[in-house]
Amino acid sequence: MKNRIFSGAPSEDFAGYAKAVIDGPTIYVSGTMGQDPDTGAMPEGVAEQARNALASIGKALEAAGAGLKNAVACRVYITDGSYLKDVATVLGETFRDIRPTNTLLICQLPAPGAKIEIELTASTRAE
Repeated sequence: MKNRIFSGAPSEDFAGYAKAVIDGPTIYVSGTMGQDPDTGAMPEGVAEQARNALASIGKALEAAGAGLKNAVACRVYITDGSYLKDVATVLGETFRDIRPTNTLLICQLPAPGAKIEIELTASTRAE
């Protein structure tokens, strides 16, 4: 049985998706951009956007009974290759001891000012 986690973002209803889906021991977290969690504003810096996205993902995982420590796969989308070092630094701070798989793509994102989007898969079997 699949359970769904919703963040309350208007886009979830509009576009018909969930923030996260729990399918057995696996938790799939939707792509998450780096808006400030309190104000909704998009920070200028890609590192701050990455930290905000990971914090939002962490909240979704907590709602699913897990945490970032349960990460098994991370997919990162950035809008400019020059952001790689800053993004890699944040990912290293977060995942150095966890070591999920990682994919990074350079692409366009649909929100003004967004420089990064992170999608994550976690497993309640992984720690």
